[in-house]
Amino acid sequence: MLCGMAATHAIAINRAPVLTLWAAVVAERLGFDRDEALTLGRAVAGLNAHAKGVRLGLFEPTPQQVRQAREAARAGTAIHVNLLGRAVPAVHTEDGIRALEKEKPCKPESVERYLQGKFGDALDDARAAMAVLAKALPPARLAAEAFHLYEEFRPAIPAGAQGWGAKGTLDLERIRKLAKG
Repeated sequence: MLCGMAATHAIAINRAPVLTLWAAVVAERLGFDRDEALTLGRAVAGLNAHAKGVRLGLFEPTPQQVRQAREAARAGTAIHVNLLGRAVPAVHTEDGIRALEKEKPCKPESVERYLQGKFGDALDDARAAMAVLAKALPPARLAAEAFHLYEEFRPAIPAGAQGWGAKGTLDLERIRKLAKG
């Protein structure tokens, strides 16, 4: 799974945790604190997965989901944070901004556990490589190009339903090279 001992070069992993981590790193670079960024990152990956599932015919919005979304919008309790081309529903809490999951604030600790479980010992190397890439661009340019950058380094997987949940190789050296221009 890992190549090299001192620094990780490649990780066998599916795309959801990669997008979660990248979106969190980008959110931090744009000014959110780590806990806020973790919840926003998870939400971006979830929104992306849901959109792909709808495209593949795996999910279809139900009338109840649409009604609940309208009610939440009318209540005015939620805000939207634009991140990687997604409008992430979020809410202000006493601990800061938290993305919403099923109408409830996401817990950053659960996102950190998820990332640790998926990346294992390579999490710090992956986060560091992504942070270097995020810092290589001014925040406004990063905000505009973050999803395109993800498309440049995300693991390659089979197209369509065959790729759903499939692992590919995340090449950290590719991320490091993107940071150098």
